Amino acid sequence: MTGLVDDLLDVSRVTRGLAVLECAPVDLKRVVADAVEQVRPLAEARSHELVLQLAPGPAFAAGDHKRLVQVLANLLNNAAKYTPEGGRLGLSMAVDADGVTMAVTDNGIGIAPDLLPTVFELFAQAERTPDRAQGGLGLGLALVKSLVELHGGSVTAASAGRDCGSRFTVRLPRSEAPIGAGLAPAAMAGKPAGAGLQVLVVDDNIDAANTMAMLLDAAGYRATVAHDPHEALRRARADGFDACLLDIGLPGMDGHELARRLRALPGTAGASLLAVTGYGQPDAAQAGASAFDAYLLKPADPEQLFALLGQRARNP
Repeated sequence: MTGLVDDLLDVSRVTRGLAVLECAPVDLKRVVADAVEQVRPLAEARSHELVLQLAPGPAFAAGDHKRLVQVLANLLNNAAKYTPEGGRLGLSMAVDADGVTMAVTDNGIGIAPDLLPTVFELFAQAERTPDRAQGGLGLGLALVKSLVELHGGSVTAASAGRDCGSRFTVRLPRSEAPIGAGLAPAAMAGKPAGAGLQVLVVDDNIDAANTMAMLLDAAGYRATVAHDPHEALRRARADGFDACLLDIGLPGMDGHELARRLRALPGTAGASLLAVTGYGQPDAAQAGASAFDAYLLKPADPEQLFALLGQRARNP
């Protein structure tokens, strides 16, 4: 009940123009990462696959980071709630000269044609059926519309009908990135930090792996993602890598064993092997027996990560 009252008050403030936005240049890729982090527990509980397709390069808008996270988190939560277990959710981003377009898609129960024109109105809901048992009061999409419009943008909904999934598209005016925003130190000095080095990212957490790959791509590296150790070994046999970022807690084979096997392959024998882990630093005995060159604690500090990768770039 407290949550519902808070939602009602929030919608009331926004729709009456009483909400104050803390406007600043906002990195929309960080907005996406924060929104995905919020929806991840629900998506994992319902065994959904979440696919991110983000535009290369910077994507900035003038706005309130917290409120824009609220917009995407609402849309992603709706997609997760109204998609049967084992479904597919998507979030894509495209950037052009004037704006940034973000689309949240699903292959869930869809939206009936008669509801589409009113889907962003307060308390608008389809007929309550068993697969909508987790629905709220119809506040989330009204709040999304109001917040997007406060940012000078627009939001639309599309669906081919019941059981055909849905697509919600947010369009925001584009702004220029602050000088140096999102760049690694070497890139700020005038050259790409990654210099085209090939990096293998191995993590069974899909969102964490994709976010790391996005960070590396933005810094000039060429990132390849694998979600289990056997896939990583297959990719390493097919393609050589200059560096590998490995999670420790992998299914079927832990990161230490994977690192040892990568050391035995011609294409990764001389690669920089970095552990990216939530388990903490190993003790002296473990570190001495490890195939890893360094350990990074999750979430990896970008400055430390790029410093370690930069050593590889300077000493191929």
